[in-house]
Amino acid sequence: MDLLNTLVEKGLRRELPTREEALAVLATSDDELLDVVAAAGKVRRQWFGRRVKLNYLVNLKSGLCPEDCSYCSQRLGSKAEILKYTWLKPDEASQAAAAGVAGGAKRVCLVASGRGPTDRDVERVGRTIEAIKEQNEGVEVCACLGLLSDGQAERLRDAGADAYNHNLNTSEATYEGITKTHTYADRVDTVQKAHAAGLSACSGLIAGMGETDEDLVDVVYALRDLDSDSVPVNFLIPFEGTPLAKEWNLTPQRCLRILAMVRFVCPDVEVRIAGGREVHLRSMQPLALNIANSIFLGDYLTSEGQAGQADLDMIADAGFEVEGAGTTTLPKHRADALAAAGAAAAGGGCGSQASAGCGSHDAAEGAGCGSHAEAGGGCGPCGGHTVPEPAEPTEAAANQARTDLVAVRRRGAGTDLAPNA
Repeated sequence: MDLLNTLVEKGLRRELPTREEALAVLATSDDELLDVVAAAGKVRRQWFGRRVKLNYLVNLKSGLCPEDCSYCSQRLGSKAEILKYTWLKPDEASQAAAAGVAGGAKRVCLVASGRGPTDRDVERVGRTIEAIKEQNEGVEVCACLGLLSDGQAERLRDAGADAYNHNLNTSEATYEGITKTHTYADRVDTVQKAHAAGLSACSGLIAGMGETDEDLVDVVYALRDLDSDSVPVNFLIPFEGTPLAKEWNLTPQRCLRILAMVRFVCPDVEVRIAGGREVHLRSMQPLALNIANSIFLGDYLTSEGQAGQADLDMIADAGFEVEGAGTTTLPKHRADALAAAGAAAAGGGCGSQASAGCGSHDAAEGAGCGSHAEAGGGCGPCGGHTVPEPAEPTEAAANQARTDLVAVRRRGAGTDLAPNA
């Protein structure tokens, strides 16, 4: 296909595709799907080889969130039967993180429910970061605490945080239809604060909330403009007890097309398959590794993932290798730009990379990408202003939620049961 040849050439040059080209990827047929995966795979291998980065979630504080995000099992008014607990102690969080590191995780993502941290919360998380780094040499730590106030990103950086995650989730035009207790602009502001503090910005999206192809392209282009180093792609887990409980709009084929579109728009960033991959990609997960270079190991915040060993076996069986702690994830041009931004921020400079691009840290080449790292609970996905007709509905999907496919998390941090790492 001329389209795919063009997209590969642009991806290898870190050049932004047109919106029409991005939309065309989402519109490809099932007969063309393997060609789409192969094309995206060429771009992925150019920048990341056959490495897969493993990330591990630690839910520091679960449930009882005052925000009303429609997709979230921890939202205000949620009837989802999830674990609810207040802050883990630093040693408890460090012990949970160690289980993920033992399973091969290179990055630990510390997530807490809520609108955003107080200064006391930031101090508490800072002690947790220090404990994790003392006990797990070389591990990266990403904080995901909600909306940041002035100075909080800098305090997290000084405590040893490497990255900050805050997802945009959906397009600006549809945001208000999913969340009303904060705005799309609030999320953008937090990603920019992380950039300015010299933290590696992580921001992504949630697919499957009833959004259109245009919404998906809008949010991915916005992420590119924000120049995130990593882009988690979440697939909505429709939890019983949430407003989006009946939104079963995704097929494995559509998930692969979405991942490919993200890779073409953001060719040289860490594209991470996040929440919902087991539910929606199912047996196609190994194929998705040809597009994305990063996954979460084991469980998510409020839902269970597949066994950690099954993840490791899948990676090996698909011909990929787990990225080691001594390997730099990002391509050299992005890693160098991040290091320079961190040095500038630590020295009092701005450190912001907002003028560069997800496909490049070169201001002349366009813009880039920026999350809460999950899809089934916490501050994750969003959908439509008025929810459109499901893309590929079935009678069962229209009438009832597929609760048989959702395993609510009952183990790991905050419980007496060992984590699934």
